[in-house]
Amino acid sequence: MIEKEKQHTIYDISKKAGVSIATVSRVLNDSPKVSQKTRERVLAVIKESGYEPNAYARGLGSGSMRTIGILCADVADIYLANAVSFLEKNLRQNGFNTILNCTGDDYKTKVRCMKAMEGRRVDAVILAGSQYIESTLPKNQYIIDVSRHIPVMLLNGYIKSDNIYCNLSDDYSAFYDAAMELYQKGCRKILFLYREISYSRNLKYKGYCEALKDCQIELDESLVLRCNGKMEQIKSQLITYYKEGHEFDGVLACDDELAIGAMKFAREIGIHIPEELAVIGCNNSVLSICSSPELSSIDNKCELLCINTVSSLMRLLEGQEAVQKTVLSTDYIPRGTTKR
Repeated sequence: MIEKEKQHTIYDISKKAGVSIATVSRVLNDSPKVSQKTRERVLAVIKESGYEPNAYARGLGSGSMRTIGILCADVADIYLANAVSFLEKNLRQNGFNTILNCTGDDYKTKVRCMKAMEGRRVDAVILAGSQYIESTLPKNQYIIDVSRHIPVMLLNGYIKSDNIYCNLSDDYSAFYDAAMELYQKGCRKILFLYREISYSRNLKYKGYCEALKDCQIELDESLVLRCNGKMEQIKSQLITYYKEGHEFDGVLACDDELAIGAMKFAREIGIHIPEELAVIGCNNSVLSICSSPELSSIDNKCELLCINTVSSLMRLLEGQEAVQKTVLSTDYIPRGTTKR
């Protein structure tokens, strides 16, 4: 005979009873915040399933753990460093501790770290950055598996699945508008710079391609360039690229550091910005105002994304409903690199 209690989780109970995970936990902890009708429905499902609650199921309702796991690729990245700072600040204001794990980009490491977070019985996991979204559903299954037990919050990434909640920037529109801005400034050969293939990068690339199409400019794949490393390495790569015969009069970069690398390249070669080369970065980081001329950049509202992520999570842990996908508009901040 198969033991039913080994087959069911708090996620299964909440889904079958039609309530949130936090509500199930409140029932288990005999909280007065649950109506008698809801309590009876949940208890009936628990009895029918033979479910036995674990420490997480009871702790969610009683507030005994109050710890959130945060995964990010690398806190040396300016965007991710800011995101982690904003997340920790807002979680702390809500009375929660955090456990941070920097996973890097290796897939197996990300899977191992995600499972380790669940093993530490955190109340939820926040995945900061779109690097966690893989191109195929089977590779995202490890995230879905963990979400069957605890809420998973995605910052600037999207997976459609129960108990996964996503807050992201409208990267498609941001890069469509930025490419159109460069076109209006007279650019006809716009170089698209990126680092890794990710959910966010793909949306940015799609916006770039659509803008070129609407401007009746044929997509030149040679103007889509992957760059890695710090500014000096980006500069060196662009110098080599330029000397190989590739010409461009505009740069649209997926982050500000890539854009600054392009500016350093231009200075080294003797190309004037913005008269001969217009540049737009992304993230509106501190780098954008430290350069000369100051860098035009896309403000993707990192702080607001983090605030919304924590607010959604607090609603979930209080037994309320939360929107599963929230998309925030961005702002384009024009500065000296596009003022022709």
